[in-house]
Amino acid sequence: MHFSYSLKSTSIRRVGLNVRAVVLLAFTACLTSFAGHAQTAAVTGSVRSGAGAPIEFATVTLHRAADSSVVKTEFSDAQGAFRLEQAAGGRYRVSASQVGFVRFWSDAFELPAAGLALPAFALQTSAATALKEVTVVGQKPLFERLADRTVVNVEGSTLAAGNTSLDVLARSPGVTVDGSDNLSLKGRSGLLVLIDGKRQPMTGTQLADYLRALPADQLKSIELITNPPAKYDAQGGAGIIAINLKKDQRLGTNGSVNASLGRSDYTKFTTGLTLNHRREKVNLFSSVTYAKREFFSERNTFRYFYETRDGQPVLRGTSDQRNSTVSTSHFIYSRGGADFTLSKNTVLGGVVTLFSVPNPGPSSRGLNTSVFYDANGRIEDSYTALSTSLGYDPNFSGNVNFKHTFGEGTGSPELTADVDYAQYNNHRTQSQTTFFEPNEAFNTLASDQTSQLRIQAVKADYTQSLNEKTRFEAGAKASLVTADNDIRFENTRLGVTTLDRNLSNRFKYDEFISAAYVNLNHTRGKLNVQGGLRGEQTHAKGQQVTTNEGFVRDYYQLFPSAALKYTLSERHETSLSLSRRINRPGYNQLNPFRFIIDPATSGKGNPDLRPETSLNTEANYTYKQKYTLGLSYSRTDSPITDVAYPETDSTTVSTNVNLDLQHYVALTLTAPFTAGKWLNVYNNAILYYIHYQGNLAGTSLRAGKPTLNFSSNWTATLGKGWGAELNGRYTSAQRVGFFEFKPMGQVGLGIKKDLWDRKGTVRLAVTDIFYTAPLRAVSEYTNYRQDLYLRRDSRVATLSFNWRFGNDKATASPTRRTGAEEERRRAQ
Repeated sequence: MHFSYSLKSTSIRRVGLNVRAVVLLAFTACLTSFAGHAQTAAVTGSVRSGAGAPIEFATVTLHRAADSSVVKTEFSDAQGAFRLEQAAGGRYRVSASQVGFVRFWSDAFELPAAGLALPAFALQTSAATALKEVTVVGQKPLFERLADRTVVNVEGSTLAAGNTSLDVLARSPGVTVDGSDNLSLKGRSGLLVLIDGKRQPMTGTQLADYLRALPADQLKSIELITNPPAKYDAQGGAGIIAINLKKDQRLGTNGSVNASLGRSDYTKFTTGLTLNHRREKVNLFSSVTYAKREFFSERNTFRYFYETRDGQPVLRGTSDQRNSTVSTSHFIYSRGGADFTLSKNTVLGGVVTLFSVPNPGPSSRGLNTSVFYDANGRIEDSYTALSTSLGYDPNFSGNVNFKHTFGEGTGSPELTADVDYAQYNNHRTQSQTTFFEPNEAFNTLASDQTSQLRIQAVKADYTQSLNEKTRFEAGAKASLVTADNDIRFENTRLGVTTLDRNLSNRFKYDEFISAAYVNLNHTRGKLNVQGGLRGEQTHAKGQQVTTNEGFVRDYYQLFPSAALKYTLSERHETSLSLSRRINRPGYNQLNPFRFIIDPATSGKGNPDLRPETSLNTEANYTYKQKYTLGLSYSRTDSPITDVAYPETDSTTVSTNVNLDLQHYVALTLTAPFTAGKWLNVYNNAILYYIHYQGNLAGTSLRAGKPTLNFSSNWTATLGKGWGAELNGRYTSAQRVGFFEFKPMGQVGLGIKKDLWDRKGTVRLAVTDIFYTAPLRAVSEYTNYRQDLYLRRDSRVATLSFNWRFGNDKATASPTRRTGAEEERRRAQ
């Protein structure tokens, strides 16, 4: 595995929030009529015995009132107290159970925005269980549809075992990964990806490679948020993908060991260890993962070149290029941290993440064969190219977080703060030797690239309940990105090596963003409204040192968000959300450097890219808090899209450009169902249409195409520790800018067996069973057409084993709640 970062740091002296962003706090405090996503509220209470003694570690479960389906589960603490947090406005019931006692059920209730304190639960002794131990086994559904997001509960998924985070993400409802490794949600690209609340600076292949390196066994859940509230960064026109890592809540010392072996044409090995030590006021946690994987890809491209005669395109020649690549990723991913409860109201924590590269580092080797034909099909030229790539890309990130609650009880003011630092380094060498025919001297093109990306950020969030029905939130954030990327190309021919000044370059980029937001949430009866406003000031500077070209961009923008939710009855709910968002070009997308794919194909960044802005609206109807029908629309100005177009009469280049306008409309249906207690099925269908307008390479684009994206996941509990999971997904033909993609899909199957009183689990999973996930695409311009075929190493059989050790008792009052985690909790 290897990924490069296009940039490095210099310092921007502009520190502090723009005055307009501060004024924003006062201005938006008046927005009581705006509406937003459902606010998180807390259900609190206590569990006691019939004699009045507190019951510790009782299982407390929040159920939907309509069908008693499980929403979430916590445990009571040493005083018997519990706290369950969920989006306000729904109707719920709470149950409490413990070995030796009869399960207790509360009455149904409506959850207000200010939270609800339930009377103490009194559990009566059970004669049936008093003399024997009973094991209560519960598991969250794999997919949950909440008011403003879809949650994928990765932890415990059979198909996640031994796979990468990208594999699991690609199987999530509405998520697709295209041939250039770009992520899209409901057919739209331009996403903000968060890992434990921290923004990932990569896009495209760099982000995909990072997610391939992050084992799915480290994931707890994935949240897909299409219309985020103001507390989130405005980045990401299509929404947010929030990846949450596992956190062990058990008391004492405990941990787990896992290992997996996958096999396709090549071998993929992963092993890991997690350790956690939790006491009343201190929690220490760590994890380490080692992986070495090999995989392949095939990329075949057939090109048609035309020239215009008498106003009509006439075929001038064609080319047939076939590329095969075998790559190896080799890394150690480690994470460690601590949380300290300084007082009953104050928590201080920190976490460090390291991505290190042992020897041998990530590498790839490829073979290209290219044949060029004239208009009559006669061979004009042909050659073979051998390429190698070696990488070294360690990275480091650290976070310090703080939380303080002013007073006690639900609705007390709360302040959270985070300070983050991350540094990504990359050194990559690439060599491509081309053998021409007949009997010409071979030519070698070699590159040496060194890059560094540094990110520094600080943010604070404040939350307070103004009364039992109204909640106020405000926050501010400042981030500084400094980057430097230096690349040198050399040509060797007939034993003579010369510097290629056309390709060699050095690019520096600096970006400072300051932001502030306010948010109000109000509940009146069955109606919940929320409104927010976020302001962001951006200062960016890019410079090509070699050519002395550059740019400076300063702009300030406001991003309102609003929504409302109305509960018609216990079975019927409606919601409406609106937002304005921005999608700034990725650092790698701005980098003008070349990446050589084969002698006639290269990729490069585009320093002229501008941010795209979008206006988004979404309406949903929910039946029985289970079935959801949604309608979405967005308008995007200057949309960023991936293109491949002719650069000369025989070469093409892949890059990103701004089109003029993009219209998007989508109809979404979510239909889960259960069969008894043993089968859960989650179906998700999205029918969308995207219309593009723009011009490139002398070609006017005014086109769109309706597309159906369907996914279905079947989870079966078979008894005696056995379980199974079946996943299928299908995407019909679709248009993405100048590309038209053919239909594609795949099916995956997994089985598992729990051992040794659920301490151990063995899983066997196979992805893309029928090998039906190749990508086929056509790109057409006035004087050019490209047919692309791309196949990755998608059919993999993986055998994995996980063993958990230590204390099984969990705590209901976890001390580790970083500021970013609180941000996600309040938004659920």
